[in-house]
Formats: sequence, C-alpha cells, structure tokens
Amino acid sequence: RTRLLFLFILFMALTIVLAIFGLVIASVFKQYPASIFPCLVQIPLAILIGVYLHRRGINILVPSLVSLALMYLSVYYGNVGFLGAFNSALSSWPIMVWVGALLLYSYIASVLPVWVLLQPRDYINSLQLLSALALVVAGLVIAGFIGGAPVTSGGDRTPLEIVAPAFRMAPEGAPLIFPFLFITIACGAISGFHCLVSSGTSSKQIKCETDAQLVGYGSMLTEGFLAVLVILACVAGLGLGVAGPDGGLALGSLAYEARYETWGGANSLAAKVGAFVEGSANFLKALGLGAGFAVALMGVFVASFAATTLDTACRLQRYVIQELASTFAPKISPSALASEAYDFDDNRRGADRSTGASADLKPHALNPFTWLTNKHGASIFAVTLATLIASMPGGSGMAAGTGGLILWPLFGATNQLLAGLAFLVITFWLWRRNLPVWFIAIPMLFMLMLPGIAMSLNIFVGEGSFLKNGNWLLVAIGCATLILQVWMIVEALTAWPKARGILESPLPPLTGTAQAEPQTEGGRSC
Repeated sequence: RTRLLFLFILFMALTIVLAIFGLVIASVFKQYPASIFPCLVQIPLAILIGVYLHRRGINILVPSLVSLALMYLSVYYGNVGFLGAFNSALSSWPIMVWVGALLLYSYIASVLPVWVLLQPRDYINSLQLLSALALVVAGLVIAGFIGGAPVTSGGDRTPLEIVAPAFRMAPEGAPLIFPFLFITIACGAISGFHCLVSSGTSSKQIKCETDAQLVGYGSMLTEGFLAVLVILACVAGLGLGVAGPDGGLALGSLAYEARYETWGGANSLAAKVGAFVEGSANFLKALGLGAGFAVALMGVFVASFAATTLDTACRLQRYVIQELASTFAPKISPSALASEAYDFDDNRRGADRSTGASADLKPHALNPFTWLTNKHGASIFAVTLATLIASMPGGSGMAAGTGGLILWPLFGATNQLLAGLAFLVITFWLWRRNLPVWFIAIPMLFMLMLPGIAMSLNIFVGEGSFLKNGNWLLVAIGCATLILQVWMIVEALTAWPKARGILESPLPPLTGTAQAEPQTEGGRSC
C-alpha cells in the first residue's frame, strides 16, 4: 500500500515535470532562436557516439573531444547564413507545436535502449555544460578584477558589483519569504527529482556500486555550484549591461531593476530565463567573446539542461506507469487465456514476487491496464497526458500552452515534498538496521512540514490562492499530493514501532532473460 502511495506521488510529480519542461524548452527556442540548431545537432552526434562506444568499444576520449568541438562550432556558426533562416523558421512555430515535437523526442528517447540516445546525449551535453560553466567562472573572475566588456568601442570597462539590494522586505505582490523559500526550485540545495534520477537511471548506468557516492554527491555539489553562479549572474552579471525598458542600455542597479522591479514583472518564464542568460552572457563577454555567441551559448546551456530533465523524466515516468499498471493488471492462468485465444508470444511470463519462482501467469488480455505494462504504451500515455496538460489555456481567452505554466508553483512544492519523502525512506532504511537516524530525521521533518505548509497556503489562503482565483487544476493536483503525503506519513508512523531491526524482504534473484536486463541499461555491482 505504501509503495502504491509513493508511486502515485511520483506519477503526479513527473507529469508536472514533463508538462512544464516541454514548455520551458519551447520558450527558450522562441526567445533565443540561435540555440535551436546547436541543440538539434546533439541528437545525431549522441547516436553516433552511442553506437560506436557500445558496439565497437572504442576509447571515449577522442569521441568526447570531437563532439565537444563540433558542438561549440555549431554554436558559433549555427546562426550564420541559411542556418539563421532555419532557426528563424523553427522559432516561428507555435509553442504547442514545439511542445509536441519535444515530447515526441522524449518518447523515442525513453523507449530506446539507454545507450542509443539518452546516455550519450546527456554525456556530450554534460561536456558542453561543464565547459560552459568553466567559461562563466573565468569570465566572472576577469570581470571581478578588470570589469566587464566595454559597452562602447574603446570605452571603459564596467566594474562588476552586486547591484541587487541587500534587503527588499516586502516586494509588491510577492509572497512571504517564509515558508515559500522552501518551495522554490532549489535543486542546488535539495531536490526530490534528483532522488528519482539517482535511483531510476543513474543506478543503472554506473560501473560499480562504489561509484555511486562520487556520481551522486559529486553531481549535487556541481549543481550547488551552478546555483551560486546563477545567483551571481542575476544579481551582478545583469549590472554589466542589459537592454532597458526604453530599448537603451541599462547599467548597474538600473539593469537589475529592468528585470526585477516588480514581482509580477519577474514572474514570467521569459524574465526568469532571460535574467540568467543575459547575466551569464555578460561574464562571457568579459573574456572577449562576441555578444551573439555568448547569448547563444547560454541559451543552448539552458535548453540542453532542460532537455536532460525532459528525457530522463519521461523514462522515469514510463517506469512508474509500468509499475502501477503491472499492479492493477491481474494475472490469470494460461488455460484461461487459451480459451480467449490469447497470444502467449506477445506477453511476458509472470513471476512470484515473494519467491522469485517462475509462474505460468500472464496479464489478462482484456484488462485495460495491460497495454500500460508495455514500454511503448506507458511512454505514449505519459507524453499524451503531459501534452494535454501543457496545452491547456491559462484562463478564459488565453492561448493554448499558457495553462501548463500555471503548474510552475506546484513544481517547486512537489519537488521538495519528494525530497522529504526520500528522507523518510532513508530514515526507515537506517531504523531497520539499528543505525542512528537523528541526523536524517531532523531534515526529514523540516522538508515534510515546510513544503506542505507552503503548498497549503498556496492552495487555500489569501487573495492570490489557487482556490480564490479558481485555478481548479492546481487545487486538484495540490490537494491530491497533500492527501497522498499525509496518508504515506500515517502509514510510516504505523509501521515505525514494528520496523526496528526487521530487514526488508530480499528481492527475488535474477534468472533467465531477466538477468540481462540491467546490462541493457548499463551498470553492475562490484
């Protein structure tokens, strides 16, 4: 029962991720057309590298260097000549056309073996992201010592300084900082989505179990470092010069106010993305890089980063849907299936979960959940549902695609609630082994309470609440998430006294063809 509750929470969280990040990437492409071709060229590059590495076992160094060089060349020349016309044509596509295309890509990536597309694309993308981060850091250091790029030819360099006010106690229209600080998108600090990635995909790709600490903890340190750079780009990088409200160049605090003067003005997706892209591009320009290249590179940075989230989330959602469907698709005996002329060859043999023994049971042919146990059926259901949610209008008379973005306030809250539930799982794991739990129980209580309180306030309290504004989709998803969370906590409290010292039931051994499945995903224990 607890497993099902957790799966339902994951299902809702991943549905929100798929709907939102499809819109995020589409918005970046429309806002920064020069990022389109460099992002698209990563796909054939990834497939080529995946095939060569997996089939031929060649050394990874040379393909890595070649792919990195090609990706930077695609950014530098990707908006020149006919490629510029190509980008402009694609940027004119409606948002929902882009969302559909991106979710179609995520479907393909989720059903292919991980080594064909998802793993190599994320790998070469990580090379570009890390190298871009290094360039941003170098630009930050240069700007800190000698200032940013001159705003006019031969002019003085603009000094780098923090242009955001130290305190702004009550911005108009902004919610109270407490507890809403704890439902922001704070992946550099804590993130439930990263827990899903580590267990759903990373665990299947590491070479040895001992690599998990370096990969998992190292990636979170890197993301925390990225979060600091994002803050610096927004509070200092913008001050090196951005377009002001009148179309002229704004510097210093005026540049910051141009992006963050009001809560409403900073609340749109374009404003959020634009502040980081323009601020970090200013750091790159301090190195002497051209403005067009700097902006394009950071646009690719954001779009590619979001794309790794999108394709990974789709694969994770496929796992969740298949798990849920297999639970609700009853198994019946071959003799009963034979009477229905059921095709045995198209379905997998069932197995006894408790003993691992093979059982001559197959999903019921007429059960509506059966097709969702298939990877194609589960993936199609995931992307179709995400597309429907993303295409909803935000209100009466508003365009399609605006409704999906109203889910953004729920994404942060759900993400942090997942982190609290992950702490709960870890706490039980330690408790069952008679190990100390206080050091994990304290942050667990913190992350279960504050996001829950903040989500409740968002739903029910104040003039801007979802309920007051009639945002029934947000009310429904938010209430369902809270109910499932409370239910799961009650289940945990019930099991707590009986769990100490009692280890989990061992998983059945891998036998037959099942033993090869982890190898298709990559990874083994050492």
